[in-house]
Amino acid sequence: MRAAWLLGTLVVPQLLGYGYGARRAEGEWADGWGDAQEEERERETLMLKHLQEALGLTTGRGDESLARTSEDKEVWGVEQEEGLEEEEEEEATPTPSSSPSPSPTPEDNISYILGRLAGLDAGLHQLHVRLHTLDTRVAELTRGLRQLREAAGDTRDALQTLQEAQSRSERLHGRLEGCLKGLRLGHKCFLLSRDFEAQAAAQARCVARGGNLAQPADRQQMDALSRYLRAALAPYNWPVWLGVHDRRAEGLYLFENGQRVSFFAWHRASRTEPGTTPHPLSPDQPNGGVLENCVAQASDDGSWWDHDCERRLYYVCEFPF
Repeated sequence: MRAAWLLGTLVVPQLLGYGYGARRAEGEWADGWGDAQEEERERETLMLKHLQEALGLTTGRGDESLARTSEDKEVWGVEQEEGLEEEEEEEATPTPSSSPSPSPTPEDNISYILGRLAGLDAGLHQLHVRLHTLDTRVAELTRGLRQLREAAGDTRDALQTLQEAQSRSERLHGRLEGCLKGLRLGHKCFLLSRDFEAQAAAQARCVARGGNLAQPADRQQMDALSRYLRAALAPYNWPVWLGVHDRRAEGLYLFENGQRVSFFAWHRASRTEPGTTPHPLSPDQPNGGVLENCVAQASDDGSWWDHDCERRLYYVCEFPF
């Protein structure tokens, strides 16, 4: 209904304006245009009727509109003129164009691509700057690591020097202790150790103190060592490791320095009568074969016994003087 009313508002003033123009012509030419005025009125009535039929308006409303038409022609004519003036002003006033934006030209595409390439180039430049910074830091870290390695090498060398000095001091102390606390005999000093060690471990302990396991080379040294051990361990009888073994070959006895042994003091069982069997707890030595390859000296009579090298015994060290 609202749409019909708006359509009537737009169409009827046009029709009335047309009638208003005809009436003005009647006023000017009243003597010759009376018939034309009547035809115009009939035409207006017919047009209003067709308009009512098109819009679906009732006949009463159309009659009412027709009755008011003759009364309001002048007012509507004035409104029509004002509407025409407003339309002319609107036409004179430029309105923003609602046409779609033009499609990009090849120059625009090239400019866009160049802009993107410039952005990528700037990003690559920043990446190169960061890589250069990382390279600089890596070089600094590498330099610092090299300095640390050099310092560690210097520290290792200093530590090795200290260890060597400590070893020399221990050897010198061992020699002095051996000759001050032990038995001095010619150019040798013997010192008894009351620690239980295997033969190889005892040799290592003597070497660390600047000597070796005792290596009596003749009867004089053997007798002096026997007296020393007997006085130190009396009234007990303890076997004490010497620096004599046949580990290289069975029956080939060598000192720890590699020299061949030329003097022996093996234990011999006592026999009351010739041809009798010796006591089983005191057999003739050596009797261990390949199972007993190291020599120990008894502290009571100074005789030599072969033993298993892994057996833990006292040991006596020999130091040069």
